[in-house]
Amino acid sequence: MPQPKGNFKGDGQTITDANEDSQWSFEPGAALGIYRNWVKEHGLEIVHNERLDRTGEGRAVNRGDGYWIAKPGTVGKGVLKEGNRITAIMMESGRKFAGRAFMDATYEGDLMAAAGVSFTIGREGKAIHGETLNGVQTVRSRWHQMVDKVDPYVKPGDATSGLLFGIDPEGPGEEFASDHRSQAFCFRMCLTNHEPNRIPFAKPEGYKEEWYELLFRNYEAGYKGLPWINSTMPNKKTDTNNRNGVSTDFIGQNYGWPQGSYEDRKEIRAKHLLYQQGLMWALANHPRVPEETRQAISNWGMTRDEFTDGGGWQQQLYIREGRRMISDVVMTQDHCQQVVEARDSVGMGAYNMDSHNTQRYVTKEGFVKNEGDVQTRVKPYPISYRSIVPKEGECANLVVPIALSSSHIAFGSIRMEPVFMILGQSGATAVMHALEQGVALQKVDYAKLRARLLADGQVLEHASSGGSVPSRNMKGIIMDDEDAKLEGSWTKGGTDGGVDAGYRHDRGAKDGASKATFVLKADKPGKYHVQISAVPEKNRSKNTLVKVDGTEFRVNQRANPSVDDVWSPVTEISLEKAGDVTVVVSNEGADGHVVADAVRLLAVE
Repeated sequence: MPQPKGNFKGDGQTITDANEDSQWSFEPGAALGIYRNWVKEHGLEIVHNERLDRTGEGRAVNRGDGYWIAKPGTVGKGVLKEGNRITAIMMESGRKFAGRAFMDATYEGDLMAAAGVSFTIGREGKAIHGETLNGVQTVRSRWHQMVDKVDPYVKPGDATSGLLFGIDPEGPGEEFASDHRSQAFCFRMCLTNHEPNRIPFAKPEGYKEEWYELLFRNYEAGYKGLPWINSTMPNKKTDTNNRNGVSTDFIGQNYGWPQGSYEDRKEIRAKHLLYQQGLMWALANHPRVPEETRQAISNWGMTRDEFTDGGGWQQQLYIREGRRMISDVVMTQDHCQQVVEARDSVGMGAYNMDSHNTQRYVTKEGFVKNEGDVQTRVKPYPISYRSIVPKEGECANLVVPIALSSSHIAFGSIRMEPVFMILGQSGATAVMHALEQGVALQKVDYAKLRARLLADGQVLEHASSGGSVPSRNMKGIIMDDEDAKLEGSWTKGGTDGGVDAGYRHDRGAKDGASKATFVLKADKPGKYHVQISAVPEKNRSKNTLVKVDGTEFRVNQRANPSVDDVWSPVTEISLEKAGDVTVVVSNEGADGHVVADAVRLLAVE
């Protein structure tokens, strides 16, 4: 009997309240029923069991610095093109589908790659887009981490015995560097503890004990938790996902997926399924797992009435990342943090910039750690129309709302299915405008497209957007941190404020080595206020050193700015003639995080 709505409250990743108008947590079967009703209502023909002929598709290769990129122009056998337009696509079966426009709604970007569109795979290093959250990330990988002192060797303490399964002998790589690695995949599980509907976790045929040695050693080194996020859904079911150092993510086993053949992907999926089925059995039964953990896990199992063809296991492997298009606009960390604004919005992103771990490696101390996990909050931000269509010269009638033009870390935020649905709707609307206007998708009248999207209920801006304040709207002589001389170790921020292109902070180093020098040009003599943008937070320094033409002052960057909610006063100066004023923001003697954002000279009225 269905659970009454008033008795259900979501938690974990499915937070909801029984009093909300909409039900945001729902069973997979309920979602499938809705889709089937939509298909029936609109009389759509769904063609199953056909695969695009990918023979000769474009391939990304390492250009020599770890960055993998596919150059445009290589058109596969399965795509028929006239100039820069697709006229038809061919299936492996020989079946042909002609059309005036096409949408690639695959996680992998298969049609995009076969159509000769440029793309990338893996992670872009800091040198590509200037992103601090992209590339190799050992320092930031603090969450979903192994406990300390887990031995990586087959024979503990003996490096000559070889590494345990799942540890990358080539890792981790240089910090912030580009590489081919993709964030880990898993199967999202729908579990239940309702006995009539529960299928106990079973030991799978082909179970490999060596795959779980890190799980056992992680517990033996002190891990005490349950390695899952077991979020509730109605009718005593869950949406269960990866959590902590060794869990459902099959770290490092998916690198071949984005460009893999269909047979390659079938094998990768089967390996992931075997791993996760074996993991759940081990957690529930293996004697090297603590008894309290075994008891807690054993209360759960797969559901009999969900994914019935797979005994409760779904067909869809959770593809967190495949190919990513390279177009006229590449969505990056700066877009997500609203340092750069996409002014041709076709939808909003709002999820954290999030990457699951990509590899396991041996530290200099001789222990195993995970690498790649990044979790940075964002406010809702617009996604550019130009990021879901290729460059016009590459393809004029293709929309790519999923494998869109985005960096690895920005895709980590965009990659939510509701966002994909939003971008799919906007992309389909753009196609209709292009057909009506007789133009390429890249030449669609954005003003008309925007008006239709808004009329259809799309949300293209949000009240919390626009974290950075543009200096063009302010009085005075202003210099941003982008134009300052930076010494030491500054990290780029920008989610919750700042002037123009975000701000820099020293991550609380307190080492006296980080200095930002601003040289402002006063165009006439007179008295001036000297002010800095502080971007306050609880962790900021209350004793930040600011030098104005050599004279030292201390500024409380934890306090709220007192001038226009942006600026904190430093001092007043008198200039006998026009000339330069040098302002240095330093972390010498700081007692918290120091921010270097912008400096302003404002004439005293």
